[in-house]
Amino acid sequence: YHDVVVHPGGDSKVKLQLVAAAPPQAAPAELKGTMRTWDVPVPGALPHDPAVDPKGNIWFTLQMTGHIARFNSDTQEWKLFKVPTPDSGPHGLVSDAAGNIWFTENYAGKIGRWDAKTGAISEYTTPTAKDPHTPVIGPDGALWFTAQQSNLIGRLDLATGKISEYSVPSQNANPYGIVSASDGALWFCELTGGKLGRVDPKTGAITEFAPPNSNMRPRRLVALSDAIYFTDYGGGRLGRLTLGDKKFKLWDSPSGGDSEPYGIAADSTGKIWYAESGGKANKLVRFNPAVEVFNTYPMPVQNSSVRHIARDARGRLWMPLSL
Repeated sequence: YHDVVVHPGGDSKVKLQLVAAAPPQAAPAELKGTMRTWDVPVPGALPHDPAVDPKGNIWFTLQMTGHIARFNSDTQEWKLFKVPTPDSGPHGLVSDAAGNIWFTENYAGKIGRWDAKTGAISEYTTPTAKDPHTPVIGPDGALWFTAQQSNLIGRLDLATGKISEYSVPSQNANPYGIVSASDGALWFCELTGGKLGRVDPKTGAITEFAPPNSNMRPRRLVALSDAIYFTDYGGGRLGRLTLGDKKFKLWDSPSGGDSEPYGIAADSTGKIWYAESGGKANKLVRFNPAVEVFNTYPMPVQNSSVRHIARDARGRLWMPLSL
């Protein structure tokens, strides 16, 4: 409706312009599917970041018991391997092409390697990083990792075992999740710095990117062909940085500002999956970037706290429930 005032004795002209109204935002529909859970065979383990080896086995770190664990989803069999250093706090892990498992020892300042042929574990001490956190195999074939309070990005040469360290430009940035992207670089989250960082694997040079006029606490990220998607843990949002123009876009997560988005992955069709780890949310969320539509799936266990997600060759998503 428009209020139109007509003055007596004069001509009144009114120009109306019709503007299409934005459609109302529909509530995200719940996804249909099946989620299954298994108990870790050691109590109080606090399972962390999953990885899939070339044979399809699922690996987890058991941070509080000092193990790395292998799970065969076909036979339902677990196999645990004790890390040599006591109270090392194994955190993130990744498989290389040969099936060797590389993992961070968050409490001990070490990187561990499980040998796929012998089952033996060897360890590499970092020069100064006290708390290596998330590892990834980089485009150069080396193991790259974040170190939170140490405010470093590390690189371990798989052939020589040599470790190099690179300081994050912003102080107290708290580098967290890290991925290898299609632009040939490593990208990582700065949890308390509110930025995304880019590492040139040839030089170790780090460039930081922050969205304009927006405070965020990015925690985990996943790389697609043209963009980086990340969970904004502090702001309750999903974010995207386009690799070409380095522009940000943020969406409110379905459960709102207290939903604490955390672990994230992408499926084979380019859809984004992430966990709302906030106690009242406790949902798995799917986001379709093509139409910017969210769908949700309730987690089967309360207070799941999914910190990381891995996708296997069958398209299944594996999530440690760090209860």
